[in-house]
Amino acid sequence: QVQLVESGGGLVQPGGSLRLSCAASGFTLDEYAIGWFRQAPGGEREFVAALRPTNSNGLYADSAKGRFTISRDRAKSTLYLQMNTLKPEDTALYYCAAGRPITSTLHQGRSYYYWGQGTQVTVSS
Repeated sequence: QVQLVESGGGLVQPGGSLRLSCAASGFTLDEYAIGWFRQAPGGEREFVAALRPTNSNGLYADSAKGRFTISRDRAKSTLYLQMNTLKPEDTALYYCAAGRPITSTLHQGRSYYYWGQGTQVTVSS
């Protein structure tokens, strides 16, 4: 019953923008920390951004600061990642996640319980 469904990925040119969505069902998203992670082909999963359950201030990886924005629509039980000024190195499979990590482990993938299936983002000319 617990499910996270991602959408919004695609092919964009460098400097372009995308907004990823992650719809939650089967649990109360408001009670969980939420996050976005990504994995490039042949690479390891890396942290992108996260939000505490009642904290509107996002935590961002250095690579995402100033370009990406994480947000939550509580009424729609949906998580978003707005990505601007995209670079080729942003190319990866992007995953949304939910869990109850302590503050010091918000950036750790192992701290999250639920994961989406991933949506592909490709940045290329």
